[in-house]
Amino acid sequence: MNTSSWDILKWLGVDLSLEIFTHLDDLSDLVRICLVSSSWRQLVIENSLSKQLFLRLFPDLSGAAHFIEVNGMIDTSTVESSNITKGEYLLRLHRIYLLLARSLNPVTRNDCIGVAIEASSTDNNPLESIENTLEPGDRLYNRASYWSSLGSRDPDVPETLTYGLVSNLCAISEIHIQPFLAYFQDGFPIYSAKAVRFKMGHQKLYVNSSTSVSNGLAVDYSSASDHFIWTYVSPEFPMAQENTLQIFKLPEPAFCVGGVLQVELLGRVQRQEMDGLYYLCVSHVEVVGRPLLPEYDVDIIDQSGKCILKYFPELPEPSSTNGEIGRGRSRASRLVQRGVHGWEHIVLNTLLGGRGMFDDDDDIDEEIAE
Repeated sequence: MNTSSWDILKWLGVDLSLEIFTHLDDLSDLVRICLVSSSWRQLVIENSLSKQLFLRLFPDLSGAAHFIEVNGMIDTSTVESSNITKGEYLLRLHRIYLLLARSLNPVTRNDCIGVAIEASSTDNNPLESIENTLEPGDRLYNRASYWSSLGSRDPDVPETLTYGLVSNLCAISEIHIQPFLAYFQDGFPIYSAKAVRFKMGHQKLYVNSSTSVSNGLAVDYSSASDHFIWTYVSPEFPMAQENTLQIFKLPEPAFCVGGVLQVELLGRVQRQEMDGLYYLCVSHVEVVGRPLLPEYDVDIIDQSGKCILKYFPELPEPSSTNGEIGRGRSRASRLVQRGVHGWEHIVLNTLLGGRGMFDDDDDIDEEIAE
């Protein structure tokens, strides 16, 4: 018997092989399986094992399937996806889930705001500007720290606070807001809103859509609110008139494509005794979610927010003292010599600490199709 060509999956059968593969909990192991042979790779792709692993790694992102497969909002290639075969479609989803699992931060962060863009109005700029809402608490250097709107005789006049996130793609689960208690006014009034709502989206025009807060470059956000396109709008949440960091949990985590989040403050409850006008004041805003890791970014390709996920390997490599990265590079190099699929080698190389490059999406597709 020629044991060199013997395939254990044929001996185990499809059902038992899938039972074994579905117990994998490491992305690099799934990629290694794809590199063993074309039959192993086909088994992974046709049974959506990369999607299953993604949902196990990120159980809070169960809505990702609708975002990716129904809305088609994210891809890894600029090649048109219309009129493709079922096999090509499954292959594309396989690539998307693998790269998304690699690129999303494995830890949920509460500091997803990168920059304050604008407030719809400000009463006393810069002392009461939106920049103050980036600081935790309501005091900074022994002075009050908060944003204040202009006063209004109409308690139903809304206000907005707009922020840029730390990456152009971020899975947002919660927004926390602390209304301001004016401890220097009689009665210690709290200038909260009646309700809040959240919008997520991107700018209408991008000079360079891969330029973002996440890769350390400046973003030229327009000061005009109508220059943003909102691709997600949350339900309204009631706000309590309390000086606490109030938690507003979205029905399910939402993908913010474009890295812009707007807080809508709906209605006013507190009149200022001095002038009889209604104000809104906020001490702190924080956004909780999973941004992209620093070496990843997205290019938005149309106004609906559809995007291409990309990897930028030019960022500095993390240092290693135990030699694991070096050994990982050696293993990846041996896989290349054995004729593995180029794109999956790139993913494996980055998982093991190497510096794969996504130079040309067309070339990547050709390598996968071989």
